[in-house]
Amino acid sequence: MKPRLPLFIPLVFVSLLVFSSCLKDKADVVVQHYSDQEMAVLNQVLNLPAEPLDYRVTVPAELGGFSLFVSDDKATLGRVLFYDKKLSANGKVSCASCHLPEKGFADGKAFSEGFAGELTERNSLALGAVVNFESSYNGPAVSQRAGFFWDERARTVAEQSTQTLQNPIEMGADLEELGEKLLQEEYYRILFRKAFGNRMNFAPASELITEALQEFVNSIATFNSKFDKGLRAHGSPSAHFSNFTLEENRGKQLFLQHCASCHDEKVAVQRVNIANNGLDREYKDPGVGGITHRIVDNGKFKVPMLRNVALTAPYMHDGRFATLEEVVEHYSSGIQPHPNLDERLRNESGEPKRLNLSEEDKAALVAFLHTLTDLGSLMQEKYADPFKN
Repeated sequence: MKPRLPLFIPLVFVSLLVFSSCLKDKADVVVQHYSDQEMAVLNQVLNLPAEPLDYRVTVPAELGGFSLFVSDDKATLGRVLFYDKKLSANGKVSCASCHLPEKGFADGKAFSEGFAGELTERNSLALGAVVNFESSYNGPAVSQRAGFFWDERARTVAEQSTQTLQNPIEMGADLEELGEKLLQEEYYRILFRKAFGNRMNFAPASELITEALQEFVNSIATFNSKFDKGLRAHGSPSAHFSNFTLEENRGKQLFLQHCASCHDEKVAVQRVNIANNGLDREYKDPGVGGITHRIVDNGKFKVPMLRNVALTAPYMHDGRFATLEEVVEHYSSGIQPHPNLDERLRNESGEPKRLNLSEEDKAALVAFLHTLTDLGSLMQEKYADPFKN
């Protein structure tokens, strides 16, 4: 007679087979972000991957070391909205018409063309470094978060987007009608549902539109310029960067000496949010004074972020300077004695500073400003036009 196996051995064997089968079933399960039907709808109009692109923003330690949560689904929707001309009253312009990735999300014009062909009153500010603005993070270096527009009348991207969409020159949209129009499109219903879920049932569509645009714009981050690489390698901006030319290192020294008090030595935050920089003795455009109605604010404008500045010409609120060379010349010899001229641009006698830079120093400063360019980050797929036509 053959010896019998203990009863528990077959039971264990069967259990292992069942467990192994369960593991195999679990391994074979693939959770799709979009169903096949949803992808078929999206693919008719959009170039979107089956899984949302990664919009997370992590600012490196040398620039502050903070993280900004960004919803991939909201940012994906925001990207589609950003490039959609249906957001304007007559379908002629989109947000991207005035904010091109290859130009640091500016448009290369002194004044932009609105939906009906009328020109804007001010130069379009670049969006290529919004995450570095203190709208996203209030670090120890500054006491107040920076706002948006040249007069900083908007405190968030959502507020900025609301005003731009409704502006009678820029996009001329009715936000309530816009929400209804967009949700007639099946691909938008899919994207809104992924981004906001049940909020679609009770939140105004206009609120969801501007929130999604904010999520996308807040994700635009560039931290891999030649300057960033040097800072990462050497720790301090005052160090001699081995990846810089002698001219670029000289320009960096001049920047730290004359410019960093407003623009920050690491170009990570704005030390000063608004200032009068002596463009004119009298300003036709009152700037911040037009919002506050205070004489002391006349001629004051936003101090813009300098990341990718070589891509964002022309410069100043009225686009008066076509080149960085002209900008540097202004600060070297052209500052005007306006009553509200910022104290950092005055000498000991209270008169406008005259740096009187040599030609070599002006060229060096321009060369340094070019090291702040990070075009590769701006041209990533997640920031590109997703529409097929």
